[in-house]
Amino acid sequence: MSAKQHPSAAKQPPKVDVAKAVGFKYPVDSVKYNRRDLLIYSAGLNITDLRFAYELDKNFAAFPTYPLVLPLRGKTDDVNSYAEASKMSAIPGMPEIDLNRLVHGEQYYELLAPLPVAGEFDLDSTLVGVWDAGKGMIMDKETILKHNGKPLARMISSAFVIGAGGFNGPRKPAPKGVVATPKTQPDFIEETPTYPNQALVYRLSGDYNPLHADPRFGLKLGMKGAFLHGLCTYGISAAAVLKRLGGNDPSVFKSIYGRFASPVYPGETLQTLMWKVSEKDGVTTVAFTTKVKERDLVVISSGTILLAAGPGSKL
Repeated sequence: MSAKQHPSAAKQPPKVDVAKAVGFKYPVDSVKYNRRDLLIYSAGLNITDLRFAYELDKNFAAFPTYPLVLPLRGKTDDVNSYAEASKMSAIPGMPEIDLNRLVHGEQYYELLAPLPVAGEFDLDSTLVGVWDAGKGMIMDKETILKHNGKPLARMISSAFVIGAGGFNGPRKPAPKGVVATPKTQPDFIEETPTYPNQALVYRLSGDYNPLHADPRFGLKLGMKGAFLHGLCTYGISAAAVLKRLGGNDPSVFKSIYGRFASPVYPGETLQTLMWKVSEKDGVTTVAFTTKVKERDLVVISSGTILLAAGPGSKL
């Protein structure tokens, strides 16, 4: 009898103590950024509005989703080690996580206060959810960006750990506030070209995963080569909605949610499809889907953005 046939050789589900794991506080990370970092981020999203792309513009501001890069950026002004930057803390009640089997599945981001254009900050992170997805495990990590103790932004990153499910844990409920994508024609479509070296520019914001630079890594995974960072596509989507419906006014941006569906290759054209779903108490809910035009392929699904009324708003 081979090891494959032997009953004891069957893959055992991981041992997970959800009650012990949820609520785990990660060590506080100190991070920093300056105006140059904001310019690099805007270039990585192919943003051309000078409010976000030129430091001498009278209305110069951080693009609202910039804090999403900070967990990997850290405080160094040099290139960092992706392996070190993405290393996970040991979490009580959880098995050791193989980063090679971890996929970024969903992202929520909420802007709580205007972002300074430079400074030193703290990232306060908590494991807020562990879910059994059958073929995998979902881990929800909430991170609060703080400046002198004041919360500026809230991020919830959902990671899918392949092959780590089946531990009889709870199933993840539908995210609150996420609206269904209408089946009607979109109210607006914004096209954003990506450029051949865009992943090489975006990675300068702090995510130095070699998957997005060295085509050999992508080829090993069955991809066509190096591909765009998911959070780059996510930021481009936010920029498209803010441009079309928010007049590029960062003060109207409230929150964004999206689910990563497929990779994007540099040089492809992104289409952000938008639907104005509802307006209540001065806040407009916008559903969006992002597609690659050339392949007619959805790359971000279940997208939802909240925008407030403001001076530049076109709502």
